[in-house]
Amino acid sequence: MASNYAFETEAVHAGERQPAPDGLPTTTPLYVNSTYIYKTVEQMDAVLGGQTAGYVYNRYGSPTLTALETALATLERGAAAVAFGSGMAALHAALLLCELQAGDVVLAAHDIYGATLGLLTKLMDPFGVHTRLADFTDAAALAAALEQAPRPRALLFEPISNPVIKVADVKRICQMARRIGTKVIVDSTFSPPCLLQPLELGADVVVHSATKYLGGHGDATAGAVIIKDDARAADLRMISKLAGAILSPFEAHLIHRGIKTLVIRVERQCANAMKLAEHLTGHPHVARVHYPGLSIHPQHLLAGAQFRGGHFGAMMAFEIKDGHQEKAFRFLNALRLIIPATTLGDVYTEVSYPPMSSHREWSEAERRNAGITAGLIRLSAGLEHHEDLWADLDQALSAATR
Repeated sequence: MASNYAFETEAVHAGERQPAPDGLPTTTPLYVNSTYIYKTVEQMDAVLGGQTAGYVYNRYGSPTLTALETALATLERGAAAVAFGSGMAALHAALLLCELQAGDVVLAAHDIYGATLGLLTKLMDPFGVHTRLADFTDAAALAAALEQAPRPRALLFEPISNPVIKVADVKRICQMARRIGTKVIVDSTFSPPCLLQPLELGADVVVHSATKYLGGHGDATAGAVIIKDDARAADLRMISKLAGAILSPFEAHLIHRGIKTLVIRVERQCANAMKLAEHLTGHPHVARVHYPGLSIHPQHLLAGAQFRGGHFGAMMAFEIKDGHQEKAFRFLNALRLIIPATTLGDVYTEVSYPPMSSHREWSEAERRNAGITAGLIRLSAGLEHHEDLWADLDQALSAATR
């Protein structure tokens, strides 16, 4: 099939720009191209000018990204969603969307994820955006923090806190914030939409580290912001375009594929977490277990009412009796099946030691104030058989306390 071009030119262009097939693919194709062409420059101009919908450059969007973002907005019952290159990039975008200015205050949960506090204090504070902390599970303390001058411009918290697994009353918190005109950002990474839909409870913005439960297989790093107000969709997309922390098409494809099995994965993970929590509660080498599914958990009734499907999440934590770093390390090194890792929400069961990982930058006093003890282990339940998981935990606890 000869052409009128030189071989070098054929090598560059041959086979490209095939006409679209009549049939639609059953799943969205992976569009890895960085840019798009049109039949006329006038058509491209209309797309660039916003008069016509379309794609021109991957930093502005792609069909693969649109498919993921549509799924995210649908599952979270949002008006729009934008995917980002990581959960922290998504969280930063959510804060930028609140149009924070010098002198403004963000009220955050006192036991929030360590990197989130780092973002607030190390990146936002130098620009005059200050952070106050409060216990979001204490209604009186939260009410006082909301009234303290200056009143916060935004609230930021996790429905299931990381790593001590406290449960916040999302609906009540949103109602309290609404009375004073404060925006609410919910980091729902620990509670994917099959468990909780914060926008339905009054939140303005939901953030996910999609690396975790949404992707679910430990093979992609991504974040997402979902908003309730369609009028802010263009602003959110502008942040993505100009800040440039975009998600690659390949990782968007992996996250979207992971979402398709989200429900069945999380159901199994929650069931495993419940069984492990029950076993650990009676273990002689465990001082305390933090899991909302246990009746002894202080927010057990709230969790049962707030989360969907009768589930309590797949995240838990426990404290090794008379725990300290050396004993925690012995426990982690003794594990044979469960994986010590700095992530969660995967098909594998994973554990982490927060003083070493997620809250490493916190002082000992800050960790103590948040309930993070020297013997605290965070566990993300996976899909394995629970008896295999329990056998591994049991032998590792015994090894740690010899």
